[in-house]
Amino acid sequence: MKAHPLEVLRRRTSEKWRTHPDDVLPMFVAEMDFPLAPAIQAVLHEAVENGDTGYVDPHDRAAATAFSQFSADTWGWEPDPARTASTTDVSVVIVESVRRLTRPGDGVVITPPVYPPFFDLVPEAGARAVQVPLVEGPDGPRLDLDGIFRALAAGARGVLLCNPHNPLGLVHSREDLTELSRIVDRHAGFVVSDEIHAPLTHHGVEFTPYLTVSPQARAHGIAAESASKAFNLAGLKCALFVAESETMAEVVRDLPEEVVFRTGLFGARATEAGFARSRDWLHDLVGTVQRNVSLLEEQLREKLPAVRFAPPRASYLAWLDLSALEWGDDPAQVALRQARVALASGPMFGRQGVGFARMNLACAPETVVEAVDRLAAAHRNRR
Repeated sequence: MKAHPLEVLRRRTSEKWRTHPDDVLPMFVAEMDFPLAPAIQAVLHEAVENGDTGYVDPHDRAAATAFSQFSADTWGWEPDPARTASTTDVSVVIVESVRRLTRPGDGVVITPPVYPPFFDLVPEAGARAVQVPLVEGPDGPRLDLDGIFRALAAGARGVLLCNPHNPLGLVHSREDLTELSRIVDRHAGFVVSDEIHAPLTHHGVEFTPYLTVSPQARAHGIAAESASKAFNLAGLKCALFVAESETMAEVVRDLPEEVVFRTGLFGARATEAGFARSRDWLHDLVGTVQRNVSLLEEQLREKLPAVRFAPPRASYLAWLDLSALEWGDDPAQVALRQARVALASGPMFGRQGVGFARMNLACAPETVVEAVDRLAAAHRNRR
């Protein structure tokens, strides 16, 4: 899959292309540089031609049905569209779910380094974020299940899960998720599972939806699903609450009508077109990302061997350990100032991100090469 040329990309008005001057390579926020899938382009063109720019129909299940069939074909899980609801984005799914599953001041476990808004979304819902960082296991980072047990035993009410885990591109094992479900059930808790990066799971890697791992998970879980990362639709605004049990389905059904009305009509139509008619495009995209991951590994090995990097198993995001370069707690600041490469700040993901930065690989391979060249030159100039 070919990315748009830089001169085309710089005509975009999104955050990625308006935050920095034109001499900066923007590789921070999670937006892609590729053209939209043809089926998505077609439904958006049709909507504009028809003036179809009004309110979303809250009873329309097309997006939920398309996701359900995609999930069934991809992961063997076919959630019931009648137990779903749509809203603006995954952040709203998280806030509105946590708001209804906690009392003011209740603790909710998050697992840093993790998607920075998690630190704010939990208190926005009236709860309190309880940090239980990932731990290093024999096969790399994993959930600290003992730590989560202790947090719940001490009074935390539930877990906000990132599955797959941003920024590491970590795909949690079925075994760990099953054990998590047992721990949460033992403490009569809940799990809200942010699965926005799941459609970007790499070829040959098995993703496990949280609501499939056990009867307990189905009873106490709500999944946050969206096409926005996989198909580059963040600005169109559509995400899904997905429940399996009747208890959690009631939570979804009891949402205020305005929560559903905040869904973007373009987002709902694009979501349906993505999941139902853009699977070949998505398959090609994931292959392109995997090639960029391999390219980044080669470039770092050749030009910046001190940088440590565990290849992601999902998403187009790379979590780089730059601490050996001695660029301080937030090396993204040095990368921007001296290399003119915009990376996501590691410490924003929690104190475990000190010395780290996140790089977006949903771009042309030439951009990956240019970024490493610039970073390597900055390192040489600082020595």
